[in-house]
Amino acid sequence: MSDVDLGTLYVVATPIGNLEDLSPRAARLLGDVSLIAAEDTRHSARLLRHLGLTVPMLSLHEHNESARIEQLDERLIRGESIALISDAGTPLISDPGFVLVRELRARGRRIVPVPGPCALVAALSAAGLPTDRFLFQGFLPARTGPRRQRLERLAANQETLVFYESPHRIRDTLKDIEAVLGERHLVLARELTKSFETFLDGSAAVLLACMESDPDQARGEFVIMVAGAEERVEADAASLEADALLAALLAEGVGVKQAAAVAARLLGGAKKAWYERTQALKEAR
Repeated sequence: MSDVDLGTLYVVATPIGNLEDLSPRAARLLGDVSLIAAEDTRHSARLLRHLGLTVPMLSLHEHNESARIEQLDERLIRGESIALISDAGTPLISDPGFVLVRELRARGRRIVPVPGPCALVAALSAAGLPTDRFLFQGFLPARTGPRRQRLERLAANQETLVFYESPHRIRDTLKDIEAVLGERHLVLARELTKSFETFLDGSAAVLLACMESDPDQARGEFVIMVAGAEERVEADAASLEADALLAALLAEGVGVKQAAAVAARLLGGAKKAWYERTQALKEAR
């Protein structure tokens, strides 16, 4: 059989809450494929009923993904096309599918993304935190010790940090963020695209106080976004040596003009720049 006759695996993004977010292309493909590989077939059955579809489904989750590879590949070889979906959002983004996609791509199978909803991107788009660079970490470790260790390793990152979190761990995670990152600014997105969608701003302590006063704010699925560390401007070794030279000259009673001339002669550069730098050092003494 030629490559043209092989089936295609479509990686299809599905709504994270509002069913109107499903693209027309995604809806059409879900009806056209021979099989849908779904993280939870019972959950995805509701989406298919909404679309009026009766396409066969097969479960594919973290516990059986490796075992499903041969079965799904055989169907692709027979020319059948398959849609891979998760419970909500884009497959592989903190959801199953990576093992399958990696293996099928290594075998030369055709894999086509069908983009759409993703909680990570949706949250960032409305958070008001920098998005030119961000670091997505998925779910933090479930236990406090490893969770704090991970946060400590990320503390110096200047990118916006993004995590997913579940309702039964959100308070503990915020407490650990407060302990490790202190007063860092956070934006917490809850129940995105659903009826009770909420964005909360403030430090971890402020968000915890909100949950204490309104327990409903601790319900649902969360995207935690944390402002990156502020850039540290550190003087390099040459700059420190230059300042030490100027300070020594000033301490010996050398005038600002003369000290600037010495620095320019020894280190190069414009006398005017050295004069301004020396004057600033003198005034700071």
